[in-house]
Amino acid sequence: MASGRSITRRAEERTSRRAALFSLAGLAAAVALPARAASSPACGKPLYLTLDTGHMGVAQLIADTLKRHDVRVTFFAAHERTQTGDGSLGNDWAPWWKARAAEGHEFAPHTFDHASWRADLPDGRFKLRPSAGPDAGKDLAWSGEQYRAELAKAARRLQEVTGKKPLPLFRAPGGKTSPRLLAAAEEGGWKHVAWAPAGFLGDELPSELVGNDALLRNALRDVRAGDILVAHLGIWSRKEPWAPAVLEPLLGGLRQRGFCFASLRDHPAYREWIAAHP
Repeated sequence: MASGRSITRRAEERTSRRAALFSLAGLAAAVALPARAASSPACGKPLYLTLDTGHMGVAQLIADTLKRHDVRVTFFAAHERTQTGDGSLGNDWAPWWKARAAEGHEFAPHTFDHASWRADLPDGRFKLRPSAGPDAGKDLAWSGEQYRAELAKAARRLQEVTGKKPLPLFRAPGGKTSPRLLAAAEEGGWKHVAWAPAGFLGDELPSELVGNDALLRNALRDVRAGDILVAHLGIWSRKEPWAPAVLEPLLGGLRQRGFCFASLRDHPAYREWIAAHP
């Protein structure tokens, strides 16, 4: 029979491996990281919570939690497949988006068909793979003009469902970009937004390897003032839902540590860009 000491040692080793997995996954996901923002006069320790679309199964739970904590966020939206309804930017979800606009949240495109960058092509185009829409799962070759049109399409739909003009910002699915893709997007007035290493809140990780308790513990320990945080409105593969199980105590815990929340409209790295692209 194993001794109590050996059992404790094995448990500690498992915890250590899980923490290492979380750390590596967060660093790998944060592509083209922005600089940590300086504190603003109105908020000494600002954080910028961003939420990307997903299956929307926890969307109302997240909205209710944000409202309870009086937190404003920036939503990056694509027209993704959903658990119910006709897609995250479809007519079934339009009232949900309208309500978020009335609460004072901000919005920006996440491409329309959730098209992930795969590679820069020799002819100047880009290899992209949508996970939604008629070409889901296919590798496509797009010009810079086509990519800008994809962002503009998402922005138009966002304005239709929210009644509010989206910010001139975007987030590439998975945060995957290249310098050439970023330059092509900026030609159309779109500035990319990634996230801080500690801002990867881990809802994309397998719950059987990294549970909600570990995600909450790591975020409360590692998040710093000025960080951009990222999570989703539902991840298909996660069996232990992140929201509101982690979101509720996370918002409360960060507030207790003296943090406050702002939208990307107030982020010092993007304020001038937003003002220059009304």
